[in-house]
Amino acid sequence: MHDTELQALGNEGLPAFQQRLARLTTALDILPDKPEETPYSALRALWLLAGGTPLSIHAAMDTALQPLSTAQLATLDALIARRIAGEPIAYLTGRQRFMGLELLASPEALIPRAESELLGTVAAQKLRAMAADAAAAPIAIDVCCGSGNLALALAHAVPQAQVHGADISEAAIALARDNTRQLGLEQRVTLHTGDLLAPFGAAFARKVDLLVSLPPYISTAKMDTMPHEIVGHEPHLAFDGGPFGVRILMRLIREAPPLLRPGGWLGMEVGLGQGPAMVQLLEKHSAYGRVETVCDADGAVRAVLAQAVA
Repeated sequence: MHDTELQALGNEGLPAFQQRLARLTTALDILPDKPEETPYSALRALWLLAGGTPLSIHAAMDTALQPLSTAQLATLDALIARRIAGEPIAYLTGRQRFMGLELLASPEALIPRAESELLGTVAAQKLRAMAADAAAAPIAIDVCCGSGNLALALAHAVPQAQVHGADISEAAIALARDNTRQLGLEQRVTLHTGDLLAPFGAAFARKVDLLVSLPPYISTAKMDTMPHEIVGHEPHLAFDGGPFGVRILMRLIREAPPLLRPGGWLGMEVGLGQGPAMVQLLEKHSAYGRVETVCDADGAVRAVLAQAVA
């Protein structure tokens, strides 16, 4: 596997790589919510990091490896030990890919997940369609924005849009601000600190074309049963959705209508098993008309979208 490319590591580098790959293959416990990670992709990212090039796993797979010095191999072994102990690779490298964007990652915010691209892709399509039809720049809001991944992906996908991101965590907003600067999107992405929709007052009333969220949706009781790699490293605030896991989802359904323009959309990521109940709530709510769902490869509803009535 990948032998031709790895030959460039030379007679000393190739065995060093293969030995560490064998160690990771034996010891690494990979979570299903990070499908981009394998022992091989993890080692590539850590190898490059030890050599002074921090990259996401996705970027590391497209970057040539160079031989490491003895000191760099020692650094690599320390990084491998931390990864095996459960420290997420995105926090080790400080990088994570989301919808094609190379983002900064840190323990101040949830690590962007590939599953969240399901909502991101559909949301971008709707925002792009609204941008094509509207005379003015469409307005999008991402609440519980964390590192800014969804807000920035929307701004990148739809250059006409003005995008706002909000999070209750000042530390998460600081990271989102760093990502916004890194991507050169400061002119079109505005960040706010506050509880859910609190930062958006009368100036946004009935003017928002798209309101999206990747909210906390794990029930408080389940937090203790989650893998240590998640609860031991990622911020609890980004997971805890209250006693039944739907507290924030239900607040969004209630609080979004005053902001959405007629024909605007609310889009939310939901936890496994939560989709049907959220669809039922949206269909019963007088402020919403059309309701859509987005399913994963297994057919499970992972996002719901509802259009504000005219």
